[in-house]
Amino acid sequence: MPTAKATKKKPVPRKPAPTPRLTLPAVMRELEQAGTATTRKTYLRHGAKEPLFGVSFATLKDLTKRIDIDHELALALWNTGNFDARNLAVKIVDPARMTASELDRWVREATVARLGGSYVAMLAAEGSHAIAKVSAWLAAKDMPSRSAGWILLGQLAQRDETLPDSFFATHLAEIERTMHTAPNGEREPMNGAVITIGGRSAGLRKAALAAAKRIGKVEIDHGDTACKTADAGEVIEKTWAHAKTKGFASPAAQERTRETPRRRC
Repeated sequence: MPTAKATKKKPVPRKPAPTPRLTLPAVMRELEQAGTATTRKTYLRHGAKEPLFGVSFATLKDLTKRIDIDHELALALWNTGNFDARNLAVKIVDPARMTASELDRWVREATVARLGGSYVAMLAAEGSHAIAKVSAWLAAKDMPSRSAGWILLGQLAQRDETLPDSFFATHLAEIERTMHTAPNGEREPMNGAVITIGGRSAGLRKAALAAAKRIGKVEIDHGDTACKTADAGEVIEKTWAHAKTKGFASPAAQERTRETPRRRC
């Protein structure tokens, strides 16, 4: 009788080995090597404090893609006190694991509102402490916390569909009442909040445009930088026109389809 041919077993494909986690010393070495004198000088002009290497946000974005989320590494990076390390920390941290006290501390320790401070506020918008922090930060005595409160308010206007428009209308009235007497460093995030609130809904678009008109020109000293003060009314109208051309009901609806600015920028 003919013998049956032995069948060869197919080799089981091996799973690729998991990519080893980056350690704090390894990341700090990469950041130091990526820093440039030009970027360092730019950050210092915007108010950043030593220590810093001067790492571009493009490089930070590449590192963010490689690391994804690593909460423990993010905490360790923040605790170095290094400006670039902290900018990376807010991108790779887990928002769900941030405590209320950690958010408060990070806001106080962020040296530049428009850089590190704004990212901490965006981070707060993604966690469970967002509503509580809006109230607490806007009522705070220190300007960094209040600035973070306005940025957080703007993030919620764009991303939290559960809040009523009246919540934002109340704060819009507060901005209109206090814009010109607010400290210089607080006016930029306040102006930004007018814009983001104006992009939430048709009703708030109308309210924000009217408020922007009554507020008039916002004077902000940007120091030795090329930054300019946005005309809130003009930006609101441009964002609505852009959203409509892309088929979205509002600028906020368009923003909700995108990765959070904390991660994408």
